[in-house]
Amino acid sequence: MSALHLAMWSGPRNISTAMMRSWENRGDCAVVDEPLYAHYLRQTGLDHPGREEVIAAGETDWRKVAAQLVGPVPGGRAIFYQKHMTHHLLPHIGRDWLGQLTHVFLIRDPRRVLLSYVKSRPTVTAEDIGVIQQLEIFNYVRGLSGVDPPIIDSAEFLQAPERHLRALCSRLKIDFRPSMLHWPAGPRASDGVWAPHWYDSVYKSTGFEPYVDAPLQVPQGFEAILAQVMPAFERLYALRMR
Repeated sequence: MSALHLAMWSGPRNISTAMMRSWENRGDCAVVDEPLYAHYLRQTGLDHPGREEVIAAGETDWRKVAAQLVGPVPGGRAIFYQKHMTHHLLPHIGRDWLGQLTHVFLIRDPRRVLLSYVKSRPTVTAEDIGVIQQLEIFNYVRGLSGVDPPIIDSAEFLQAPERHLRALCSRLKIDFRPSMLHWPAGPRASDGVWAPHWYDSVYKSTGFEPYVDAPLQVPQGFEAILAQVMPAFERLYALRMR
């Protein structure tokens, strides 16, 4: 059986890194952490924490990144799990190679994303949230196959991780493994070089954190951003796995 090349598309401030931990802990899965990040930073000029280190450590040619993502799985593993940020797939990047991957989409209510995002970055745009790009990628890959790729809502996932993972593995025609629910604390060699800036809570984790139904109090001044991104989120949310 050919290897599964699995692209997980998420916006920021989601459970994407914990999900990467989950899949890496299967034992038959190689993972790659945000492979388009170096290209994204070089192209946009944005000043993210550890910017120069990320660019130096990563591949800045998107064509070479794409070739690696559709090529042989590192270590000859059965699954190649790719943690992607949707906004890293910039408009000028070709899309043809996406047809060689299997896609899953990890969504989170943009209001909760904003509440988390503004704690570390004072300025934010609709593009930073990533959900508009997420819908564009979803529509593109759906157009290739004619089938809706799986969509997972992170809030619902955290209320029943095992049930969601079992359902997802069934959709992907692979076995579910209980090892996906727990992992050793600490950093991993597979983490991006930006991990010290962003992964503190993941370093401390040994599994998915319990869901907390915190009240939604969006900071003032972000209403225009929400007006731009909520329609895309609502479209994806309506198609989520249930």
